[in-house]
Amino acid sequence: MAEQMGPSFDPDRIAALRAELQKSAGTPAGSVPSGSQFPSPRPAAAAPPSASEPGRTAALKLLWQRAIAMTLTFVALLYAVEGVDTVSHHDLDAAGVRPRTAEGLEGIVFAPVLHANWAHLLGNTLPVIVLGLLTLLTGIGRGLAATAIVWVVAGVGTWLTGASGSVHIGASVLVFGWLTYLISRGLFTRNLWQILVGVVVGLLYGSILWGVLPGQAGISWQGHLFGALGGLLAGWVLSSNERRHRRGESAGRLASSG
Repeated sequence: MAEQMGPSFDPDRIAALRAELQKSAGTPAGSVPSGSQFPSPRPAAAAPPSASEPGRTAALKLLWQRAIAMTLTFVALLYAVEGVDTVSHHDLDAAGVRPRTAEGLEGIVFAPVLHANWAHLLGNTLPVIVLGLLTLLTGIGRGLAATAIVWVVAGVGTWLTGASGSVHIGASVLVFGWLTYLISRGLFTRNLWQILVGVVVGLLYGSILWGVLPGQAGISWQGHLFGALGGLLAGWVLSSNERRHRRGESAGRLASSG
């Protein structure tokens, strides 16, 4: 004997309720859309406008501000040291690089901030500002690392090769190092912008590279030479990531072509 269904299971009533629900949802009665058991996913919300461009602009502005502040601070240090040196009757000049003497080793640290007189300092001021600033604009950390490499290579090279009994001082070793660093960096990285900077710098200051040659009395050509070599070394060492990335791309192209 068939069991009777209660009113809750009345087929006509269920059909009427289904038709009413479909009508309220905008689906024609009697039609069952595919996958109607599951609600259709909503379209993904539109991505907000990219903030990368404002972020890059802010980062570039901060880089310029820091580079300018650090460059001017270093120049102020040079003038403060020369002021103290003048008051002390140039006693500080003895702390320069004195080749192949134990006492002269301290000059590796101090020589680039010492100058023989105000004229010597004034002659170095503009190149220090321009080339020092451009070096820091390659990246604060990278610029400081390049300066450290030039500082050490110039000092050690001068200590090893300078004339006996001489004293070598002056920020020109940094100027020569920054110059060759900026010229060579674009070539090592093959970055068009860096190459352009190097060309401009070379046109403006390239003529001073004659200072790496001996023959001028009272000029530390050894400091200039090893400063320039330090700049080349810094350009090579500090472009290693770009060169490694370029080799990886070349290897990938060769693999895909094979």
